[in-house]
Amino acid sequence: MDVLRLPVVGPMVRWRYFRRALQAVLLVVTVGVVVHGLFGPQIGPRNLATVSTSIHWRGLLVLGLVAIGNIFCTACPMMFVRDGARRFVSPRFTWPRTLRRKWLGLTLLVVVLFSYELFDIWDRPAATAAIVLGYFALALVTDLLFKGASFCKHVCPIGQFNFIASTLAPTEIGARNLQVCEQCRTYDCIKGQRSPTQPLRVVRRGCELGLFVPVKTGNLDCTLCLDCVQACPHDNVALVTRVAGAELLDTRRRSGIGRLTDRFDIAALAVIFTFAALINAFVMTRPAFVLERQLSRTLHLTSEAAILALMFACALIVLPAMLLGSAAAAARLLTDSRAPDTGATAARFALALIPFGLGVWLAHYGFHLLTGILTIVPVAQSAVIDLVGWPAWGEPAWTWMGMPPGLVYPIQLGLTLLGASGSAALAYAISARDYPRRTVAAVIPWLIVVALLAVLAVWIIGQPMEMRGLGGTA
Repeated sequence: MDVLRLPVVGPMVRWRYFRRALQAVLLVVTVGVVVHGLFGPQIGPRNLATVSTSIHWRGLLVLGLVAIGNIFCTACPMMFVRDGARRFVSPRFTWPRTLRRKWLGLTLLVVVLFSYELFDIWDRPAATAAIVLGYFALALVTDLLFKGASFCKHVCPIGQFNFIASTLAPTEIGARNLQVCEQCRTYDCIKGQRSPTQPLRVVRRGCELGLFVPVKTGNLDCTLCLDCVQACPHDNVALVTRVAGAELLDTRRRSGIGRLTDRFDIAALAVIFTFAALINAFVMTRPAFVLERQLSRTLHLTSEAAILALMFACALIVLPAMLLGSAAAAARLLTDSRAPDTGATAARFALALIPFGLGVWLAHYGFHLLTGILTIVPVAQSAVIDLVGWPAWGEPAWTWMGMPPGLVYPIQLGLTLLGASGSAALAYAISARDYPRRTVAAVIPWLIVVALLAVLAVWIIGQPMEMRGLGGTA
């Protein structure tokens, strides 16, 4: 099904200013968040900056990814500001070839997740506002220096998170009819449309991320900006529904990516995405605080940063290396000597962990969203009073909260087990693709890995969790 052909929805999404409208709305919201974060009360549960980002934005981000696709990159207000600045400053440089893999964005993603926990960002409104401003500044500087969407593709840690999660989205951009693309001689979907009277002026922007629609596969590196839809002179670009995760099995060379089986950086991103979901949820539980105290006494560490760094290193490096390395070695032993080496085998099967990782992120962020979904109402009312001096939206209704944590737990459990089931199914499909004669033997070690991670995740979500931004525990 082509979403762009649906009544009402199709014309709205195809509207030339659809993305600009979304970006403008989020930019207004962002301004309110930053202003209240900097000048409002520095109390996490009472400030728009901390509540809207830690509870609502994160939850809606992952829900949007699984329900629609990379919709938050579509509506990114940073690109709205960047495009405005590019009217006055044109980038001169091309992004360095040595940095065109995911290692930089992956590293920044780890830094962001680590810093969020270390500095208790959920409870620091001014720090939250400063981080938002820092994101805008980094995006602006990067894309005013370098051509294309260099920030989105190579730098933005949120973008890398969205890219890997969007491999499980139900939609993707693609060509309606490949024969039309074969006959096309303009390549406007990637080059952009130029003015017939002013050849140097681009009137319709092509894909800034270097994804050529006829040979594009899946959602990796796609920000769903719809520029290719606007630029195609043949109206041949579609937003089609598809089987979630199917792109992870495709070994063909794809535009802007190459062969997925050759991209160790994307495999590493999948691993970080999955295991970061576990450590990000774990450090918010009471057992994590007990573990921190034990590590402090045993290792004589007094620095919280050192203790937390040790926990992150174990979760993101040591544990994945042990589990994936052992599973890859066992899979090679159970199949034949012609199988790829241990590292290549681990990289191929690492992609199978993405559904489980997304299930844990959904369970974690969904917990905060569902238990605190109505808190945005009194906090917004309070923000209006703080900023304009009178209750234009009425007095804050501080009793508005959300679902009781006990009712959310079955949802968390279901999402976690659903993600584990998806990873098991994807691991089997990868085994069938790479080991058609020894499929069952090859997949057994990976099913054990998924089962172990699922047990760990179920234990984590069953622990008392500190309700960040709500001022209590559950």
